[in-house]
Amino acid sequence: MRHPARFPLAWLLLALLSGGARAGSPAGGAEWVTRAIAAPRVSHHVFRSAAAGGPVSYHLYTPAAHGEDGARRFPVVYWLHGSGGGLPGIPPVARLFDAAIAAGRVPPCFLVFVNGLPGGMYLDWKDGSVRVESMLIRDLLPHVDATHRTLATRAGRVIEGFSMGGYGAARLGFSHPELFAGVSLLGGGPLQPDFTRTPRAGPKQRDELYQRVYGGDAAFYLARSPWAIVERQAGRLGDVVIRQAIGDRDETFANNVAFHERMRALGVAHTWSVAPGVGHDPTALIRALGDAFWAFHRAAFGAAAAAR
Repeated sequence: MRHPARFPLAWLLLALLSGGARAGSPAGGAEWVTRAIAAPRVSHHVFRSAAAGGPVSYHLYTPAAHGEDGARRFPVVYWLHGSGGGLPGIPPVARLFDAAIAAGRVPPCFLVFVNGLPGGMYLDWKDGSVRVESMLIRDLLPHVDATHRTLATRAGRVIEGFSMGGYGAARLGFSHPELFAGVSLLGGGPLQPDFTRTPRAGPKQRDELYQRVYGGDAAFYLARSPWAIVERQAGRLGDVVIRQAIGDRDETFANNVAFHERMRALGVAHTWSVAPGVGHDPTALIRALGDAFWAFHRAAFGAAAAAR
């Protein structure tokens, strides 16, 4: 049987068609509150979200330094998972960050594994039934800063994601440069300017997703796409550290190249990395990039680390 994490858009459509991702209220709690994942230094939390209309869960990686100095505050990476749900990816990503912190490749930081729903697309859906963007920006960020020992400033926040999460990181990071010092797109998608071409889904799957999330409305889709957002916000992104990375065997490679070239034409400074021989796989991409992956976090958190 094919594992859903390897075919995220197809898996997300199964979730959407079953009605699971319409969990805009506590009645759909199986989606807004996930089971707890066991991993070293990772804890499961639930908070009240007005946007979701009830409880929402997230996982939190806490660095070892947190227990060594009870007064120290730490920057935060908001990690946005791909479609299909991000639970299986939590342990390997947490381990990679933990090892990088121990090796001095990246400053000690919290890692918030956001619950973006199996197919939330990190936006507020057109019909109003799902409000992932509002949950994250209006509710989750203030909750994390009020509950944990964070550096509760823009300089202490990075938003990063893979696949659907890369799309979400671009959408939210470019829309809110006052909130995030760094934006990281890993294997991002959908990064095409319209929804007529979907490299990881067939026409039927594409149409179901397009209707459910975007109401089948081309103008609604485009206005919320990273393409439109970066064009509107280009002048406000000068001091944001931006990174885009992808494997050259990823089906979304051509769309990512086009988006990279558009950012460059707009004068939006960013690093662009291609990992040879890597497909649509987040941990393989992180490992293939090596220290270049962590250089982004060092740059984004540079001012925060100096000021702590």
